[in-house]
Amino acid sequence: MTSALPVSDVVAALSAPALAIGQDEQIIALNPAAQTLLGMDAKGRHFITVLRQPAVVEAVEKCLAGNPQTTASYQSRENGNDVTYTVSASLVGQTGIALVAFQDTTLVTAAGQMRRDFVANVSHELRTPLTAVMGFIETLRGPARDDAPAREHFLEIMQGEAERMNRLVGDLLSLSRVEAAERVRPTVQVDVNNILAGTLRNLNPLAVEADVTIMPDLPEGPVMLAADTDQVMQVFTNLIENAIKYGGKGKRVDVTLERAAHADAVRGPALVISVRDQGVGIEAHHIPRLTERFYRADSHRSRALGGTGLGLAIVKHILNRHRGRLKITSEIGHGSEFKVILPLDSS
Repeated sequence: MTSALPVSDVVAALSAPALAIGQDEQIIALNPAAQTLLGMDAKGRHFITVLRQPAVVEAVEKCLAGNPQTTASYQSRENGNDVTYTVSASLVGQTGIALVAFQDTTLVTAAGQMRRDFVANVSHELRTPLTAVMGFIETLRGPARDDAPAREHFLEIMQGEAERMNRLVGDLLSLSRVEAAERVRPTVQVDVNNILAGTLRNLNPLAVEADVTIMPDLPEGPVMLAADTDQVMQVFTNLIENAIKYGGKGKRVDVTLERAAHADAVRGPALVISVRDQGVGIEAHHIPRLTERFYRADSHRSRALGGTGLGLAIVKHILNRHRGRLKITSEIGHGSEFKVILPLDSS
């Protein structure tokens, strides 16, 4: 049998966690990354007492039995986070030694789960209005065929459900476009003050209808920033529209724009846009998840107000493109504040 020294050298040279197991099922070599992963220097120990997880043990046993290459999934917990590794066990030539390598596939696994969750959420969001529309169509063709008042009532509901689906599709397309451009930094200088003022004018009719007073506090003159005009307006529109919808009848929404010589969130000078409402507030445990797709602090109220659950996710991706941050603070009974922090070119 070939000396174990060359195998030890190969294992030591690998950056990913790796170990070598001899025909006697003892670990004959492992690198520092494997020692860190396993929490011990396991050289000389039987591999079953170290790897423990049945799927990995079975893969190694098959490899030692003559199967040239086997794979399995290994679950670990590091720094409070779940980590997934794909383990490959391969025979080293004719030595009978199994080389076991660990590849961190946590991000790939998480991305796959996110895709599955996204498809499930979209399906759920579309199924409800589709079911309602199909049910009303069946009713209009049957019992309500000659009932004019009922027909008008059902058609109105169907229109609302169709508009809800249209908003959802629109937000999905918007999210897709934003994600596609997320790594491309804007280079055109735009007047953020003018964009914010235009957004307020556009949303004023909605505020009047909701009996909400918008109180702007904007500086004089242009406030220039390298940004995408349409996307920045979309951020302002989403946040101010939410404040109007959830702020409460007869209340006010404060909108401010100011320059900060130094903002900790972006580690430098920044523009800070604040949208504060006087609504019921958001419970603390909801705040970290508000920018997740389809996450709603109040599902029933959000749907009733026409929300798709994607608005803040779109805001997050737009701010990522602009290297900005979104800070959310809220107190039950005292409203919420959504603060957009956009870094300025320090030069």
